[in-house]
Amino acid sequence: MKIESVDFFYLSMPVIRDIGDGSQDALLVRVIADNGLVGWGECEAAPLASIAAWCCPMSHSACKPVSHSVLGRRIESPADIRALTGEVRRNSFDLLQADHTLSGVDMALWDLLGKRRGEPAWKLLGWERAFAKIAYASQLFGDTPVETGDKARKVRAAGFRAAKFGWGPFGTHLAADEAHVRAARAGLGPDVALLVDAGTIWGEDVEEAAKRLPVLQECGALWLEEPFVSGALHAYHELGRRMRAPLRTAGGEGAHEPFMARNLVDFGGLGYVQIDAGRIGGLTSAYEVARHAEASGVTYVNHTFTTPLALSASLQPFAGMESSRLCEYPTESSALARNLTVEKIEPTPDGEIPIPDRPGLGMDIRLETVREYLVPVELRVAGKLIHQTPTI
Repeated sequence: MKIESVDFFYLSMPVIRDIGDGSQDALLVRVIADNGLVGWGECEAAPLASIAAWCCPMSHSACKPVSHSVLGRRIESPADIRALTGEVRRNSFDLLQADHTLSGVDMALWDLLGKRRGEPAWKLLGWERAFAKIAYASQLFGDTPVETGDKARKVRAAGFRAAKFGWGPFGTHLAADEAHVRAARAGLGPDVALLVDAGTIWGEDVEEAAKRLPVLQECGALWLEEPFVSGALHAYHELGRRMRAPLRTAGGEGAHEPFMARNLVDFGGLGYVQIDAGRIGGLTSAYEVARHAEASGVTYVNHTFTTPLALSASLQPFAGMESSRLCEYPTESSALARNLTVEKIEPTPDGEIPIPDRPGLGMDIRLETVREYLVPVELRVAGKLIHQTPTI
C-alpha cells in the first residue's frame, strides 16, 4: 500500500474550560492508501500546533515537516511502520511537536495495516493473545472533599474495581488534600483500589510531595501519579525511596518518545509507567516501552483521557502483558469524545475491559460527530495555502 493522503480534523467542544480535561478537543488523523483503505488515529496534544508540524516549511535538514517522511511511503508490514517512525524522528529532530503529530499518523497506519491483513493491531505488534484489563475509573477530584466522596460512591456502585482521582484542587493545601484522599477512600470502601494523580503540581519539590505520603499510605493508595514533571528523575527516585508498599510512583504520560519513558523506569524508579499512544509516537513507540517495562519488572498502564479510539489504540501495545492488568478508563469525557466512534469500549460486569479483536484498532468513526464538532482550519505562509481542512 502507498500512503496517498493524510488528513487532519480539528474537533472542539463549543466552550473550552480551564480544567484538566483533555477530551474537550481532539485532532483526528485520517490516512488513505492507494487501495482505498482508510486508517484512523488521534493526536493527544494541542491540535493546531500538531497540524503545523505536519505541513510547516522546512527550517533546515533536521527540521522538516512530518509530511516529508510520510507521504508516498509504502506500508506492507509492521517493519515498514517502524522504519517510518525512525525516519520522521531523524528528519524532524528539531521540530518538537513532531512526535505528537507522528503519534496520530502511526496510530492510523497500524489501523490501516490491520484492516489490510484482517488482524487486530495488537497481533501485528507481536502479541500472540490479548488479556482483558481491569478498568480503573479515571476522573478529577471534586471541588470539595464531599464532592470527591460522592464521586467515589458512584464509582463503587458502578462496579469498578479501581478508581483514580486527580488534578482539580489537589496539591496546594495539605489539610485539604488529606481530606480529599480520606473522602475518596471512604466512598470507595475497602475493596476498591485507590489511585491518586497530582498532575505534576510539585515540579521537583520532593519535600512537598512527601508530606502527602502518610495519608496515601493510611488510605492504602496504590500509586501517586505524576508528583513531578517528567524530566525530574532524581525527584521521582527520591520520593519512591521514601514510600512503603504497596504505594509506588507512577508517571510517563508526558513522555513524547521512548527514551523519556525508559529513563523514568531506569533512573526514576517508577512502579508504574503510564504511556499515551497519542503522545509518545503512536503504537510503535508505546510497544517499545511496554516491552522495556516488562523486562524491568515495572507495570505498564495506558494513559487515556479522551476518546474510545484513543483508548483502543492505547490498549494495543500492552494487550499481551498478563501481569500489567490496570487500564485507565475515562468516566467524565466530553460528548465529543464519547460519541466519536460507533463502537463503545465498556467494562464488563466484573469491571474488566476486553481488548478489541476486530481488524486494526477495531473502531469505526462516527462521521456525523466529526461534522458536528469540526473546526475548519486554514494555514498560510506568505499568502500561500499550506493546509486546509478537507471535506468530510
